[in-house]
Amino acid sequence: MYPKLLQIGPIAIYSFGLMVALAFIIANYLFTKELHRKKFINADALSSTITLLGLIGGIFGAKTFHLFENPQHFIADPLGALFSGEGLTFFGGLIVAIGMIAIYLRKNTIPFLRTADAAAPSLMIAYGIGRVGCQLAGDGDYGIPTDSAFAMTFPNGMVSTLASRNRELVEYYQIIFPGRPIPDDIPVHPAPVYETLIALVFFSILWSMRKNIRIDGNLFGIYLILAGIERFCVEFIRINPLYAGLSQAQWISIGLIIFGISIVKYIKGSFFVTKSV
Repeated sequence: MYPKLLQIGPIAIYSFGLMVALAFIIANYLFTKELHRKKFINADALSSTITLLGLIGGIFGAKTFHLFENPQHFIADPLGALFSGEGLTFFGGLIVAIGMIAIYLRKNTIPFLRTADAAAPSLMIAYGIGRVGCQLAGDGDYGIPTDSAFAMTFPNGMVSTLASRNRELVEYYQIIFPGRPIPDDIPVHPAPVYETLIALVFFSILWSMRKNIRIDGNLFGIYLILAGIERFCVEFIRINPLYAGLSQAQWISIGLIIFGISIVKYIKGSFFVTKSV
């Protein structure tokens, strides 16, 4: 894997950071196009502001939720855990970013659900691109040990799959393949690859549906359902702490699916959709 893509003097270009930047650029481009298509006033300025809020809220929420799920990282090295580029939880970033953006839109009497519909395809493609960064960095988002044809190893990743450097992975290997000799480099499911491919399919679905949506919020609701389903399923092959049998991401996924269904089925009009632009 390639956690660091390029070194120019003291400046290092990291694969994860580059992919996150690319995700925001592409998402902002598509989001701006949708705001123009929906005839939002000052679409360019609105898109820039929302993208900035999404970036700030996304990073803060992603880091906060990761530390909540893995408090041992903060206890072991508080400053390192807070300021490192590792340890970002997508759903944490999504929730905080949506909250910040909703407050901004309400304050400026801009319809939330209509805006969220414009952002839905962008959010899905951004997620898929971000997972490419996870794959290149080998940041631990890979899955459990496997002997399938799709198995990969990340010996030089930020979280190595070398048995000598990853005791947790060794323990999983012993549970999944009891009695087998432990390989020096443990093959695992390339979960980020799976997620990128699924995100591309779901993006195509959302993009093709966007012009046929007649009720504000429906496309965003469908996005929440698809995003929840995708993450809920992939978590079964991920290595994350469990709470009452499910991971934090799976519990959040259930909440997103329920919220998405509620939007699609029940929201016909509220303060979110009655303001005009």
